[in-house]
Amino acid sequence: MRYLFSLLMIVCLFSCANDNNQKDSQTMPPKYALVIHGGAGTIERSSMDSATEKAYVDALNFALDTGEKILKEGGKSIDAVEAVIKTMEDNPLFNAGKGAVFTNEGKNELDASIMTGDDQKAGAIGGVTTVKHPISLARAVMEKSEHVMMVGKGAEAFAAKCSLEIVDPSYFFTERRYNSLQKILKEDSEKVELSEDEKGNKKHGTVGCVALDLQGNITAGTSTGGMTNKKFNRIGDAPIIGAGTFADNKTCGVSCTGHGEFFIRYTVARDIAAMMEYKGSSLKEACDYIIYQKLVEKGGEGGLIAIDHQGNIEMPFNSSGMYRGWAKEGQREVKIYKD
Repeated sequence: MRYLFSLLMIVCLFSCANDNNQKDSQTMPPKYALVIHGGAGTIERSSMDSATEKAYVDALNFALDTGEKILKEGGKSIDAVEAVIKTMEDNPLFNAGKGAVFTNEGKNELDASIMTGDDQKAGAIGGVTTVKHPISLARAVMEKSEHVMMVGKGAEAFAAKCSLEIVDPSYFFTERRYNSLQKILKEDSEKVELSEDEKGNKKHGTVGCVALDLQGNITAGTSTGGMTNKKFNRIGDAPIIGAGTFADNKTCGVSCTGHGEFFIRYTVARDIAAMMEYKGSSLKEACDYIIYQKLVEKGGEGGLIAIDHQGNIEMPFNSSGMYRGWAKEGQREVKIYKD
């Protein structure tokens, strides 16, 4: 009897300790995670000089610094995503905001979207020409209206109503983007083209960010100027929820960059989350299948960034390069080329 009593006591103590460990693991706050992209495309090491490469690396690190500071101090993922994308919208290196490409009419038409994973609310805007930070307008649509998407003059009027910063369209003019338009107009006025840097690297110049905060909430955002020489107010996947942007705390957050028509047709961002939700795929399994198999089979080029609810990060792309980077507590990586 004494032996049996001792055995029961040991089992009880072990069970109690295990329960406490499980409770501790459940109540431990998640670690933050942050991932960004600045466009995927034909980005070759051989055509990138050291000064240009450094400029991109510095810009990506600055964006990560901006978001990581917010997350590290307990800030919300939505604040981090907006702040990160604003730094890239302000940087002419990227095809978003100040660095946006020109349409056939010689305008800069900007698109953006944002989505929060805790409540799955979303905001998106398309074809704006006077809003300094399109990502902030997308957030305003989500938080200050009953709608998900606004476009053109109506979106600009809403931006003014929300006291967002309005600029003259000339603010978005950059000589290299304008020269790219002139070049393509001489070659083939019907052709649309990816954004191009000084060294001839061509990329889908969308920028994006996904963040997981200390409260376990995921936010994803995307911003772009679209394609050079685009016509008829063409809009790509960047402002389309489920195509270029998606977030759900139960699965993941995703921001895409690529040939937008393919990402819209095959709802790429949502497909990643759907594979995780319905099939039980891991983030890596879902990303690898969509980018390296399904999209390739359909003829689509590009990539994406993603974070799941556990803080795992993926950055797959099927082009030769993608400006990208990620940060966690005490860890960071910034890359450009496939290797």
